[in-house]
Amino acid sequence: MTTQNSFTPFAVRDICCGLEKVRTSIQRRLIVAIVISQLVLAIGLIDVAVFVTRAQLRKAFDVALQGRAMSIAALVRYSEDEPHKLFFESDLTPPPLEAGVPDLYEIVANHRTLIVRSSNWPAKIDVGPPKGERWIATYVVNGIPYRALRLDHIPVLDREGDAPASDFLRVTYASPIDPVNQAVNNVLLYIALGSLVLLAISGGFAFWALRRSLRPLAALTASAGAISTSNWELNPPEEALGTLELAPLTQAMTSMLNGLHRSFTQQREFLANAAHELKTPVAILKSTLQSLLQRPRTSDEYRAGLEEALDDMARLEKLLHSMLRLARAEQWAAGNLRRDLTPVDVGLTCQLAIERLQAVAQQRDIKIDFTANGPIRLPADPDDLELVWSNLLENAIRFSPMGETVRMSVHSNNGQSCVEVVDHGPGIPASELPRIFERFHRADTSRARDTGGYGLGLSISKALVEAYGGTIEPHSQPGEGTRMVVTLPVQR
Repeated sequence: MTTQNSFTPFAVRDICCGLEKVRTSIQRRLIVAIVISQLVLAIGLIDVAVFVTRAQLRKAFDVALQGRAMSIAALVRYSEDEPHKLFFESDLTPPPLEAGVPDLYEIVANHRTLIVRSSNWPAKIDVGPPKGERWIATYVVNGIPYRALRLDHIPVLDREGDAPASDFLRVTYASPIDPVNQAVNNVLLYIALGSLVLLAISGGFAFWALRRSLRPLAALTASAGAISTSNWELNPPEEALGTLELAPLTQAMTSMLNGLHRSFTQQREFLANAAHELKTPVAILKSTLQSLLQRPRTSDEYRAGLEEALDDMARLEKLLHSMLRLARAEQWAAGNLRRDLTPVDVGLTCQLAIERLQAVAQQRDIKIDFTANGPIRLPADPDDLELVWSNLLENAIRFSPMGETVRMSVHSNNGQSCVEVVDHGPGIPASELPRIFERFHRADTSRARDTGGYGLGLSISKALVEAYGGTIEPHSQPGEGTRMVVTLPVQR
């Protein structure tokens, strides 16, 4: 009879216990993400460090090559016997930059006269065409990589007497680049080892921090695992409540459990109350039929007994019809049923409800005053709206003193249709006001057959109003009467 009976605390406990698997997955994924980010960062730092180191070392190496080239150029002099002839003082040649591996050098005067060339100068080396006063290139000679520097238009530094001023030199000097490459490789090795050590330290710290940070989630999971049909309290730990990310989850779980607890309690109360309400007419009907069968009776006695049995059957049928109507209204409100609706006039449905209850009002000398502020149309089933107004009017008439007036009004407010039913009865106590929409709840604890109703009228009305996307609110003060306000959207 209710759409919420599929929720059980065992299902909630299974869902909450699944948080343990989620926690492990979150931890693993975060650790993998941190390790990957640290690896990317380490690789990036290594690349930048190697690039900068190689550039700086080659720059220093080029400066050293330039100094060697200038020192070689300074050894070119003019001959004392022939002032216009250049020669090279080979005795003053500086040692190579790398011990055991000779350097390469060549000096050419005026682009055509070879002054000197090292003994290990390769025969097929090509320094390329002139490209300005300074040119750097890398060659492989006998399997050894060399870095070569060529300086052009260098004047002869040893000028004496009438030496020609137009002479200039082109100096090419090359030295093995292996020391630079070895230094770069050493830097790469040291940085890589250091990055791996830092990665291990940061990974261990991240693992420890994640374990510590996810500890409140584990505690919350343990608390959720203790939920059962006999224990609806979540009892979240303080560390979970104090965690910024877990506080909304804890509040949401608490609200969900409270709602499920209410639904579960209402379900049990509904079954108990329904059984009680069904038991009374069934017991009376059974007693009536048994009394008819105890001894032979006249036709008038049989007729009277059968009429009484029919009254009990009518009461039972009315109860079953109300329970079925409530179940359908709740299914529709939950979106499990679809209906094709056409616009109806709210005021017209109110008038039909007044006509239905006019006889009941006259019996109690109650006057019904109805006012409508213009026609208001909304898509609805007129029988549903008439049933809502009938339930509200019936309660107002039943609890109003004889000779009083029940007022019913219809008006629009900000795109909403508002229907108010006001009586001047004894009102509803504040302790009973939150429970008036509960199924089978009646402020009058008597369950005598002459009290009328089963405590389902307001429950059905609330379910129908909510199915149309509206609200129903009670306003009451003891001794001052009750005002029921129903608000429905004009367009859904």
